[in-house]
Amino acid sequence: MGGFFGVASKEDCVFDLFFGTDYHSHLGTRRAGMVVYGDDGFDKAIHSIENAPFRTKFEKESNDMHAHLGIGCISDYEAQPILMRSHHGAFAITTVGKINNIKEIVDELLANKTHFYEMSNGEINPTELVGVLINQKDNFIEGIKYAQEKIDGSMTLMLLTPLGIYAARDKLGRTPVVIGKKESGYCACFESTALGNLGYEYYKELGPGEIVVFTPDSIKTLAAPGDKMKICTFLWVYYGYPSSSYEGISVERMRNNCGRLLAGRDDAKPDVVAGVPDSGIAHAIGYSNASGIPFSRPFIKYTPTWPRSFMPTIQSKRDLIAKMKLIPVHDLIKGKSLLLIDDSIVRGTQLRETTEFLYESGAKEVHVRPACPPIVYGCKFLNFSRSTSEMELITRRVIKELEGDNVSDEVLKEYCDPDSEKYQKMVDVICEKLHFTSLRYHRLDDMIESVGIDADKLCTYCWNGVE
Repeated sequence: MGGFFGVASKEDCVFDLFFGTDYHSHLGTRRAGMVVYGDDGFDKAIHSIENAPFRTKFEKESNDMHAHLGIGCISDYEAQPILMRSHHGAFAITTVGKINNIKEIVDELLANKTHFYEMSNGEINPTELVGVLINQKDNFIEGIKYAQEKIDGSMTLMLLTPLGIYAARDKLGRTPVVIGKKESGYCACFESTALGNLGYEYYKELGPGEIVVFTPDSIKTLAAPGDKMKICTFLWVYYGYPSSSYEGISVERMRNNCGRLLAGRDDAKPDVVAGVPDSGIAHAIGYSNASGIPFSRPFIKYTPTWPRSFMPTIQSKRDLIAKMKLIPVHDLIKGKSLLLIDDSIVRGTQLRETTEFLYESGAKEVHVRPACPPIVYGCKFLNFSRSTSEMELITRRVIKELEGDNVSDEVLKEYCDPDSEKYQKMVDVICEKLHFTSLRYHRLDDMIESVGIDADKLCTYCWNGVE
């Protein structure tokens, strides 16, 4: 995933840029960067944040950089922002999205004698590729439109130029761009959480495909928003920060709604309801309030030196660290029947580990209620996971066990239907494999109701395969 923050200010912008970018640290674990433009031209810094949080790595830059224009990002993959020179002049670019047809685009551009720098893993930096696509056209507006049309996937971006900052939401609005305003200027960000404490008021949220340019004095729409939107529903369920809002719906409110509707369909009678920190907590509070079953925190996430920063790419190490972060409160567990709500089940490994240490700590029962439906399809539009194959999903592994190697789209659709026998069999097998007392997923129709906006404006591909 990833997130960004950009600011154009009549005053020095670096304080706002530093803390505005830091407010997106929950969205990425690999790289972070800041680029500013001031009297001495462009100044850029990129650091690894795998072993230390953003603020620690960029403390020097926060004091040394001085400018009125700047962009910053948290990235879960490539190093960015990228600083480029072209017939447009010099500019910096940062992106959030996913390019599925990167090889085809690169081959086409290489045939026209364009060159790229390779990253350390031998791949092409996707953000650089977007910049190169923009450079194929005569101006930034046409270049951004061209890049978004060429890309199979999703691409939201910001460009920093000496004359102002361009912000563009991807053509179907899968990820958000929020504009803030205060007396000294404007900002653009992924998470609206970044606005208030820095003194910005909400100004507007860009529509699908909308392009704007802003300076310290003004903001101008360069491309009007499109009519069709498919914003990612998983932003509310998991990735979004609790105090952020998308399309007018706060993350915390949506998660409370999820818990409430989960409780409305449930017949379990646990002693307490608990949420897996952090995203599961609001879901659990909603369930507790609706059911009357007490909310409890039988395990605590250790956060002083364990932020969501360093997570190794080796799955066994990721699982171990995820387990080490959660510390049980034994006298709230022993002899208890617990109902545990997590945002989702992807591979299932971490939740199985969590359940096992609850049993080891004396839990009598562990009922699990994921706050979204079974994830049956890998996301095609955002880099939500480091999974390289849909077979890493526990649902697909179980479906393969039940159906064999050749599973048709029609059969997969049956496994997505909560009223079908195949769906219930899949859930029963997952429950047994992960050692839960019982398992009941959130229904897709209830999850859509939890958001509260039109279903046709929401992307639900990972749950039902509908683009």
